[in-house]
Amino acid sequence: MRVGIDFDNTIVSYDTLFHKVGVESGLVPKDTPVSKLAVRDHLRAIGREEVWTEMQGLVYGARLLEAEPFPGLVEFFRWARHVGIEVCIVSHKTKHPFIGPKYDMHAIAREWVHVMLREDGDLLVPEADTFFELTKEEKVQRIGACRCDYFIDDLPEILRAPGFPASTIPVLFAPGGGAQADIDLTMTNWDAVRAHLDARR
Repeated sequence: MRVGIDFDNTIVSYDTLFHKVGVESGLVPKDTPVSKLAVRDHLRAIGREEVWTEMQGLVYGARLLEAEPFPGLVEFFRWARHVGIEVCIVSHKTKHPFIGPKYDMHAIAREWVHVMLREDGDLLVPEADTFFELTKEEKVQRIGACRCDYFIDDLPEILRAPGFPASTIPVLFAPGGGAQADIDLTMTNWDAVRAHLDARR
């Protein structure tokens, strides 16, 4: 079995970090819910869309190593390794932020993988199986090239994109709920992902 997994908001949880950076900036009240979307909505409501854009560059760039994996994610990767399930990471993101310093967001994301996804000193996902593409279209092509049996993503538009491989089962990762009628599998946490795949291997 080969499982492909998106990176941002699927492997990496940004809620705590966005809230922290927002409060540090003085533009987000401390009592704002600890949620990336709550921070975004607050900044938009006060007319600071450009601050939100710059904050994304900062979080996905210089501050990324402060972000945490979703609960159960590292345990999932370790389990997959021990039972022989192959895992690859396929993401899409621009190389540099739209606003602010020109961090290499691909390089920083790879560093996060090297730091966070290890067991006994070994990478849980080989470097050769970690892909950061520039566009959604290239991401979908890569999913096909990787011959994934399952692909897990928080973005429904990726899972229903033209060209998404017919042989790959799409799985929506939705920690807050929100199943989509045209996507058969929705998982709200990594323990559920593990249980589903364990029953089918």
